[in-house]
Amino acid sequence: MSEPSPIDPNDHDRFILKQKFRWVINEYNFFLPAADGDSPGRPVCFVRQARFKFKEDIRFYTDDSASQELMRIKARQRFDPRARYDVTAADGSKIGEIQKVFGKSLLRSTYLLYDSDGKEVASATEANLIVALFRRLVGLVPYVDDVANWLPIPYLFVFSRNGTELGSHRRHLWKIRDIYTIDLAGDPTHTVDRRLILAIAVAMDALQAR
Repeated sequence: MSEPSPIDPNDHDRFILKQKFRWVINEYNFFLPAADGDSPGRPVCFVRQARFKFKEDIRFYTDDSASQELMRIKARQRFDPRARYDVTAADGSKIGEIQKVFGKSLLRSTYLLYDSDGKEVASATEANLIVALFRRLVGLVPYVDDVANWLPIPYLFVFSRNGTELGSHRRHLWKIRDIYTIDLAGDPTHTVDRRLILAIAVAMDALQAR
């Protein structure tokens, strides 16, 4: 029996992102939603953050074997919280750029998404300022920070453009490892490249401390 063809993210609006349990590096799997709509179904791709890199290097592969690369996220500068990250396809062609907005993110994490021409196409912002501030407060309490992700604190980002909501990025509560549902139902004509959405979904977890 032949292997199924790789899934094109641009054919879909909803994804499940699941972090794998690893001590040294971040690894993730993307899935299409199962029939219940909120649990992992068919695998989409596997993601691994490169070890010991002076610049962030996160690579997406067709599966866990990591034999065929789909795309990657690469930082332009080292250790710069304002840095832009290039998102490129396996052949080196540019998909777009992502950037954390450092000033706004001090209170409520905010990211910008750019297309291959450097034009801003969407933003991703924590939906609730009070919840964002509470999460930061919990993180400052000694001995609590390591278990803060297990607490039932909502973690919800909204994708938007010019005041129009395009979708959401929601973390599931009460999970040992991070699991997210990404839903772009508000962008039915796919004005934002879904590969860029997968990239920012990983970046918001792997790079959130920067």
